Amino acid sequence: MFDTILIANRGEIACRVIKTAQSMGLRCVAVYSDADAKAAHVAMADRAVHLGGARPADSYLRGDAIIEAALATGAQAIHPGYGFLSENPDFVDAVEAAGLVFIGPSAKAIRAMGLKDAAKALMEKAGVPIVPGYMGDNQDPAHLQAQADAIGYPVLIKAVAGGGGKGMRLVEHARDFADALASAQGEASTAFGNSAVLIEKYIEQPRHIEVQVFGDGTKAVHLFERDCSLQRRHQKVIEEAPAPGMTDEMRAAMGQAAVRAAEAIGYKGAGTVEFIVDGSQGLRPDGFWFMEMNTRLQVEHPVTEAITGVDLVEWQLRVAAGESLPCAQEDLTISGHAFEARLYAEDVPAGFLPATGTLSRLAFPEGARIDSGVREGDTISPWYDPMIAKVITHGPTRAVALARLGAALAGTQVAGSVTNLEFLGALTRHTGFRAGEVDTGLIARDIDALTATEPVTSLQVASAAMAAFDPGDEALAGFTLWAPLTQALEVVQGDDRYAVRISRAGAGWQVALGDETLQAERRAGAWWINGARAPEAVRTGRDSVSVFGARTLHFTIPDPLSVAEVAGAGAGVVLAPMPGLVKAVFVSAGDMVEKGARLAILEAMKMEHTLSAGRDGTVAEILAQAGDQVEAGAALIALEDE
Repeated sequence: MFDTILIANRGEIACRVIKTAQSMGLRCVAVYSDADAKAAHVAMADRAVHLGGARPADSYLRGDAIIEAALATGAQAIHPGYGFLSENPDFVDAVEAAGLVFIGPSAKAIRAMGLKDAAKALMEKAGVPIVPGYMGDNQDPAHLQAQADAIGYPVLIKAVAGGGGKGMRLVEHARDFADALASAQGEASTAFGNSAVLIEKYIEQPRHIEVQVFGDGTKAVHLFERDCSLQRRHQKVIEEAPAPGMTDEMRAAMGQAAVRAAEAIGYKGAGTVEFIVDGSQGLRPDGFWFMEMNTRLQVEHPVTEAITGVDLVEWQLRVAAGESLPCAQEDLTISGHAFEARLYAEDVPAGFLPATGTLSRLAFPEGARIDSGVREGDTISPWYDPMIAKVITHGPTRAVALARLGAALAGTQVAGSVTNLEFLGALTRHTGFRAGEVDTGLIARDIDALTATEPVTSLQVASAAMAAFDPGDEALAGFTLWAPLTQALEVVQGDDRYAVRISRAGAGWQVALGDETLQAERRAGAWWINGARAPEAVRTGRDSVSVFGARTLHFTIPDPLSVAEVAGAGAGVVLAPMPGLVKAVFVSAGDMVEKGARLAILEAMKMEHTLSAGRDGTVAEILAQAGDQVEAGAALIALEDE
């Protein structure tokens, strides 16, 4: 076993690897960019090396600098985490050429699975079922259209390189194929440097079920399955293990297929074989097909660890150090059920747009496993994936594990950025999901119900007001001799303003909201309002209060002495919704456009976002050009006044 490893990654996965490695007595070297100088993974490591600028290309994608850092610090091995260089076979070759150990599969295995079309051909040869489709070299648009027509719609266009939903488009009608192909190829070229695509039949009621495999270069075992069907924009939201409705017969068939796939390429380390499953007639052994193999540790690996009791990172380190498989297939069993929810900084109502911000509040309840790479006070950077944390729960049954996940999300407190926390909570309460009726279209079908918001309650407003008032300051002492102490204030939530009057009433307080008066008192460090425990409210800034619970509400506290007004952009100005790179501009000054017309593409958070016209009009001015790096709120295109 080596004594020092370097983690060539950042965020929660770097923290996750460091935790296990240090528990095994290993020294850990972190690497970091300008944006991550004070990041959690840097603080956890025994030593840290600066790589370069905030852009991944200037830091975490600099394989030569990472290898140099490993050699300079005495590390004998490099753990890639996931993302960045984790599935780059050239990097693996360079690591081994430098006399270091790559904690993962061989470059040969990564190459075998790196291109989806070649991987499917290999899997078909190994006896693994694959979805009907086209995986040829001819990338002529007319040829691809003819192949899609022959397969029959709907079809999926998928980039042959990479993953994460990038370069993927669903096409339901032949007339839409050309535009979808151009969009998919453009995104694939940006994300992976390879515009090639494959086409496959789209399964109407699909489930995404994947199998965790682990090999030592010769033999492999599987650690059962995970269901990752709850997705939005082809990216996973909540994962669980085992898959609901799984039968022993199908589990055996999928597990054997996954092991065949791993052994066919001499796989070493942790990997995932992903299958598309037809859920229209229940789970059956002839209803699953190979999609791709991820030759790395997966984001959702904690649910497998929870049900098997295996530390997959420990297994990675041991096998990379030369040990054989830690146990045989018959030694692995399933215990209970587990869920993982991905907590992101993203604006759900705006179409899950990634967000940034400084976390003025970040707290998690006891009883759940939290894998996170950020802490309270940290900034969510526009340069990287906006994940805040993974919330993982385990229970003896699916119902218990899901109830614990709902409680853990309700007890999570985040302020300083918009997040998907409330959306995750709504998913745990979704009737179909609670019953185990899942497929990849669930979120899209029920998005309105999942994002519906209840009216703000008097209890929530009163809680915000008491936190804003903070009677613990005794700020009103001495202001009156005979009349009750009274404070008038205003709290604002969204477009709604609430005038509140707080008065001393015996040992407690009266909170007047219009015609309604509530009684508030302090008990054992918490507020109780009208006899009910109030949701926890925390002052998260000089002029802000957050009220937490099943729904998190952020209130602002206007300064009554301030009369300044902020001018907003008019409806005729297209703004950048987040920091990013202007990838393309499709209009010129003087062009007539209709509402919904595509005006530009902004590349941010590793994805492309189309900016459309909010109304009919004439383009007055182009304020940004392709290649410009812009900040959130920057004006990009102006329409003439109506």
